[in-house]
Amino acid sequence: MTGSPGYQSLQFLLLLLSCIGSGKFWHTCMGGHSVTDDDHFATNEVLNPMSPMDLHKSIFGKGKSKDRCAHTVNAWEGRPHSVSITDFGAVGDGKTLNTHAFENAIFYLRSYAANGGAQLYIPVGLWLTGSITLISHLTLFLENGATILGSEDFFDYPVIPGLPSYGRGRELPGPRFSSLINGNGLEDVIITGDNATIDGQGAVWWSAFRKKTLNYTRGHMLELIESKNILISNLTFKNSPFWTIHPVYCKNVVVKSLTILNPFDAPNTDGIDPDSSQHVCIEDCYISVGDDAISIKSGWDQFGTSFAMPSKHIKVQRILAFSRSSAGISFGSEMSGGISDVKVDGMVVTGARWGVRIKTAVGRGGYVRGISVKNIVLHSIRTAIAVMGNYGEHPDENWNRTAYPLIEDIRMKNIVGENINQAGLFLGLQESPFRDIHLANIALQVNTTKQIWNCSDVAGSYIFVFPQPCVEFTRKT
Repeated sequence: MTGSPGYQSLQFLLLLLSCIGSGKFWHTCMGGHSVTDDDHFATNEVLNPMSPMDLHKSIFGKGKSKDRCAHTVNAWEGRPHSVSITDFGAVGDGKTLNTHAFENAIFYLRSYAANGGAQLYIPVGLWLTGSITLISHLTLFLENGATILGSEDFFDYPVIPGLPSYGRGRELPGPRFSSLINGNGLEDVIITGDNATIDGQGAVWWSAFRKKTLNYTRGHMLELIESKNILISNLTFKNSPFWTIHPVYCKNVVVKSLTILNPFDAPNTDGIDPDSSQHVCIEDCYISVGDDAISIKSGWDQFGTSFAMPSKHIKVQRILAFSRSSAGISFGSEMSGGISDVKVDGMVVTGARWGVRIKTAVGRGGYVRGISVKNIVLHSIRTAIAVMGNYGEHPDENWNRTAYPLIEDIRMKNIVGENINQAGLFLGLQESPFRDIHLANIALQVNTTKQIWNCSDVAGSYIFVFPQPCVEFTRKT
């Protein structure tokens, strides 16, 4: 009897319920480590005395090697040739513009691409630069104490075409600014360091965006297009102009051991956004941002459906996430190429508008299916789980009014939350109801007795969920 799945689920639910209660939550569920320090949450500054990654390790531990997915990208042992950016006249004073030094260094290193590649070494200093375009078979390595600073002059970022799966810039029609670090059609690229920093100095971009003085969509901090075998690790990215890490049309990507710090009020500064990409692993990251910590995407409306490149085979694990305006992890709303086979295992989300969110709309088409989300801890979240079909922003007036998204086979389990305003919001579409949504082993301490769950045009099942969900969910026995 004690080995039956039902009994084990009941035991797990009792454990979750024991987490909920004033003064006990973090000590019971998080080993006594609080990630809700008031000063941090008010200022979005690094917690003291722990660094972000020290805090991450204190919560998640080091993890077992078999649980890590860094093996999905080759463990390069080093490049046969290395040069320093100073070899090309760069000056690390934070004032001298070094764009040409980066261009010359990368041009020089092209000759080594066919012989195992090369490394561009960034020593201690403040290295101001405009847009940097990478090449294949390259390691960009930043020494401890090195900081790449993004130029605050918009003219240092060339204007490039919008992505074909978006049909335009994401914010404005027409082209867009290039990203601080970018590449197209690359393979075998490593962007790493010894806990060094890449600072986008995004405040000028956020101000221009708010004032509506930009002629083009903002660039990202790091964007790689149609590239494969990518490793991004052991760095701090901060003050991104727009989305921070954006692999789009990519395959075989590992993003690990990153700290991402964007102010809570910095608009649309997502953390990591895999977009129409496959075989992506995101693990062991600390993300504190002004939008979604992680958002999985695949193109926008008719442009995404015609481009037809899904995001799939994605793993997200051991993530510590902070946000005020958006979600710990989201799917969409740009999901017109389809999203499937995504496994999320182990997140702590604090202060967010949404804990886990799927967002779509009429006109998107596409699908979100085969999603597994488990082992999630939520603290001070307005809505714990949201699956919504009313996110209605479109690229132009030619969007298809009968392109209904398909949302199905969504499984969420082992979720515990404290100080939650609303347990769940499931707003499907009458023309395309959301189906096969399964909830299990969920315990949420909700602050209200009004509209704890809000559901329409949705069907699914639940087992051991507290508070009990809407009537649209059938209890499993």
